[in-house]
Amino acid sequence: MKRVVSLVPSLTEAVACTLPGALVGATDWCAHPADLEITRIGGTKNPGLDRILALAPDLVIANEEENRAPDLDALRAAGLDVLVTEVRGVPQAFAELARVLGACGAPERPGWLAQAEAAWAALPEPTARTRAVVPIWRRPWMVLGRDTFAGDVLARLGVDHVFAGHPDRYPRIPLEELRAAAPDLVVLPDEPYRFTADDGPEAFPGLPCALVSGRHLTWYGPSLTEAPRALGEALRAARR
Repeated sequence: MKRVVSLVPSLTEAVACTLPGALVGATDWCAHPADLEITRIGGTKNPGLDRILALAPDLVIANEEENRAPDLDALRAAGLDVLVTEVRGVPQAFAELARVLGACGAPERPGWLAQAEAAWAALPEPTARTRAVVPIWRRPWMVLGRDTFAGDVLARLGVDHVFAGHPDRYPRIPLEELRAAAPDLVVLPDEPYRFTADDGPEAFPGLPCALVSGRHLTWYGPSLTEAPRALGEALRAARR
């Protein structure tokens, strides 16, 4: 079995659920599975390169958005094999997950991946579209922009986010401009910023706010099996 270090929480969960024992290191943010006991190597943006090298992994798995190119270049320069994923939509997530798991030594596609693909394929075509603002941070306010995985997830659920055509993928937009965009809905995930019922909705008086799981909105891994149902329920509840 290969020795794998993961620098991406989504991929950590995917490998841990598919190849128990393959992971020897993961970031401090890799919170799933909850009982994962392996060496922690720092954050996604500031991994401890010496700690990774000390684990002597056969493969390091990373993502072009979550991890910094200089860190990945340094790992390659030290002689490590680094696999970098790119995930901008749901179909690409399935393809990249299959590629990663195969590279880690999985003999076949795991059952959870087939279930996730089936769950998304079974989604009915939305009967109506909703315009939404989707903040991911405050102080300063940042929202989903162009070409994001979360944006594609929401689009498949009938939610078009207002700044999908912005030149930046995660633009900083003043709160006044977010309100002026007159969305039908505000979608507030609990990561990377932890929006809650008491922290976020008050900034958008008069607008329905959907509090959603960031793991279901932004992670690509076993959570994809639950995401259509969980996100759909949260969105419908906010629009009632």
